[in-house]
Amino acid sequence: MLLRLGSGEASFVDFRETAPLGASRDMYLDSLGNVIKGMSTLGAMAAGVPGTVAGLYKAHELHGSLPWRELVEPAISLARDGFPVSERLASSLRELQEYKGRFPGLLQFMKSDGTPLAPGDTLRQPILARTLERIALDGPDAFYRGAIAESIVEEMRLGGGIVSKRDLAGYEARIREPLRGSYRGYEIVSAPPPSSGGAVLIEILNILEGYDLRGMGFMSDQTIHYMVEAERRAYADRAQFLGDPDFTDNRLPRLISKEYAADLRKSITPRATPSSELSAGPGTSREKRETTHYGVVDREGAAVAVTYTLNDSFGSRVVVRGAGFLLNNEMDDFAIKPGHPNLYGLVGSEANAIEPGKRMLSSMAPTMALRDGKLFLVLGTPGGATIITTIAQILIDMLDFGMSLEAAVSAPRFHHQWLPDHISAENGAFGAYLRRSLVEKGHRIEDRTAPIGDAQAIEVRGSAACGMSDPRGDGQPGGVEPAEPGPR
Repeated sequence: MLLRLGSGEASFVDFRETAPLGASRDMYLDSLGNVIKGMSTLGAMAAGVPGTVAGLYKAHELHGSLPWRELVEPAISLARDGFPVSERLASSLRELQEYKGRFPGLLQFMKSDGTPLAPGDTLRQPILARTLERIALDGPDAFYRGAIAESIVEEMRLGGGIVSKRDLAGYEARIREPLRGSYRGYEIVSAPPPSSGGAVLIEILNILEGYDLRGMGFMSDQTIHYMVEAERRAYADRAQFLGDPDFTDNRLPRLISKEYAADLRKSITPRATPSSELSAGPGTSREKRETTHYGVVDREGAAVAVTYTLNDSFGSRVVVRGAGFLLNNEMDDFAIKPGHPNLYGLVGSEANAIEPGKRMLSSMAPTMALRDGKLFLVLGTPGGATIITTIAQILIDMLDFGMSLEAAVSAPRFHHQWLPDHISAENGAFGAYLRRSLVEKGHRIEDRTAPIGDAQAIEVRGSAACGMSDPRGDGQPGGVEPAEPGPR
């Protein structure tokens, strides 16, 4: 959670999951050192120590004005009374059919006969409602030390997991300093490690600040080329240097400096740089987009940008019996074997190797942009590895090309993450001429049927706030004016 108060004070609440104390560096490898397929993504062993309850309570403790119970009540009502299933949610819930035999707790998300819920059906979660009532009454203690903690540990016992009572009782949300950079005269405030989002975003923008993107033209072959080359280098640095700052020297002052960006620009030519020349390692793309993001601006000018996730869709697929919630599969976000790609095709190094109590690296990047010291933009998105490039593109479309918030959020997207060495482009984003020009420059292009990201953004215009939910998803801005089309 990235927070900025009306006074201008900013902070970052880090409630990233941690590796259990029983975790070890090679816990997902067999006796020959090979990765055991599915062990870090499915089942109780895939779960890190959950942080969401602690993080939200920490934010409330520091800055909240309403009673905690009042804040939790809407979630209790949604769980108890239910809500209509959308087309998008119905499609997602159908994917659970192949797992219901192995993970019977998933039946709570289905009809009584085990068939999928259809659009328009009501999803009710009475067990979850009771869990939320306990949290509303007793705060984090209910989750980390009380009956809910006992249910989690029992689920670990039944499923062979290793999250213990000691892990839960010892979990703490951390308050960290946000990362700060600048681009075209705007201040950029974003997420620090253990999220890679802010560092990689600022590095990309620093590199691109040295090019006249406006003169090259929106979605021209030159613009895309230089954006891809900046992304390639920043993601290579992500893989090599970034990890939990309590365990790893992230070299942040260097990575987000203008001087380092200038050095990197010297290595960029009019032709594509093969990623193998920046570093070596395997890579395969399995991009997902199950993260959640929302942003809020209040009448006093305070703002929050919140990104959180179970990692994969429905996390580990393990439902805590008696508590009604899913456990994450965040352990896969570690470099379970340095050089081996994770669920999102991202390659890690020793900086992100598994250690007990360590927070795994993420790509989450809740971000704010300031103009003349005043809040201008609050934004973020789901999308795994594409989170960072989605936010970078929205900022570039607005700050370089003068696009409106609506146009920038709706614009076609592309992505490069160093490995695998190809541009991932949304369906229809590149026309034939543009595609041919990029291939001639040495780029390889892979089309994707799924959209990139689901951005949620608020633009502050004086005393007014205008919101925009990505047309790629089914979100809606609430309590603010919808963003209007046309130039700003």
